[in-house]
Amino acid sequence: MSTNQSPKAPRLPPREADLRRSEQPRPALALTAALLGFALITLDTSIVNVALPAVGDALGGGMSGLQWVVDAYTLPFAALMLSTGAFADRAGASRAYALGITVFTLASAACGLAPTLWALIAARVVQGAAAAVVLPASLALVRQAYGDPARRARAVAAWAAGGSVAVALGPVAGGALTTAWDWRGVFFVNLPVGAVALALLTRAPRSQRRPTPLDLPGQVTAVVALTAVTFAVIERGTPGLVALAVASAAAVAFVRVESRQAHPVVPPGLFRSRNVSVAVAAGAAVSVAFYGLVFVFSLFFQQVQGRSALQAGLLFLPMTALIGVTNVVAGRLTGRYGPRLPMLVGLSSAASGALLLLGVGEGTSPVVAAVLLVPMALGCALTVPPLTAAMMEAVPAERAGLAAGVLNAARQVAGGLAIAVFGALVSDGFVDGMRVGLLISAGLLVVTAAASVRLRRSS
Repeated sequence: MSTNQSPKAPRLPPREADLRRSEQPRPALALTAALLGFALITLDTSIVNVALPAVGDALGGGMSGLQWVVDAYTLPFAALMLSTGAFADRAGASRAYALGITVFTLASAACGLAPTLWALIAARVVQGAAAAVVLPASLALVRQAYGDPARRARAVAAWAAGGSVAVALGPVAGGALTTAWDWRGVFFVNLPVGAVALALLTRAPRSQRRPTPLDLPGQVTAVVALTAVTFAVIERGTPGLVALAVASAAAVAFVRVESRQAHPVVPPGLFRSRNVSVAVAAGAAVSVAFYGLVFVFSLFFQQVQGRSALQAGLLFLPMTALIGVTNVVAGRLTGRYGPRLPMLVGLSSAASGALLLLGVGEGTSPVVAAVLLVPMALGCALTVPPLTAAMMEAVPAERAGLAAGVLNAARQVAGGLAIAVFGALVSDGFVDGMRVGLLISAGLLVVTAAASVRLRRSS
């Protein structure tokens, strides 16, 4: 027998071995923490809409006040997303995520406790800024938790599905909480979810910091321009004209700043790619149609047809229940045929659905209205995965994060502006204004459907 046997590693006592195993970061827990955070911030883009009439009754403010309750969240979420990806790299994804979830949860409590409309709007701004940090940090957490590409792809798909489910549940959850509790419930529900996400984060791998540059001048001018143009649409009159002038000046400054920055938040050359331009335009059109539709019909069902918040939420269920399944189907179609065909079908279907909704009026059966909402929503759901794929295929791998930030920022900005414009339209005559908004949506969808025909195939 040989005496040159290598020594065996000493066996640990059972308790110490269990302790060592418990101290190891677990990818599934990191994924769950990231998914909860992403679902939480996505939920707040839709859960509040059904509660808006109750907010108006309790705090006043009229139509413009209700528009600000939504856009105070959407605008900082959109504008700050241009830089928060770089911030997450500099701070480390786990630290950035912890900061974002903590601030978001505290701001949610402030929303639920808000004594006035403007206190609520201010807390919503903080919520939106925190959400902009959470989104890129949550995706980074998923990517770093899974080293194997196949497992990582499945984890990212699960993360994305969490957002789709949250969008689908938003109107129903908002209606149920408002009816069973109060409008404040749509904000207080975030507290336990945020606490669980933070608890799970303690088992996630710690993230490395990277010396990623930040373009603060570009970020500041973008925020000023977007806020001012939204103010101009919502408030109108002399204040609106002043805001429009400020927005124009800030937009010019943004373009000049970006052309001189070594690391701009939106590189001017990015849009030289046809696929990038088409993907961003299609994403914006889909957001205008979808978020504008949810905002307007949430008010229509309650203020025009006299339905309760719960009934209004349930009327969105046929539309939202199929979104997640449609996203999966769209992903498979994109993998088989490329992004052009599913984008063309999705945008055309959404445009047709918008035109079908023109027949909805005050006396329309709620069941009929609920069914007519489905084609437009499914067309939008069919479009998003292929346009995202087209965007990612059009940029080098090292610019994928930047491109994703630009695309998501454009979609959020478009959704925020849609709420501002559609709210202004319905304030002068609800049904007529709603139909004008649907025509605007259909027009944008048709134009981008035509543009998608010219998408170039990836080499």
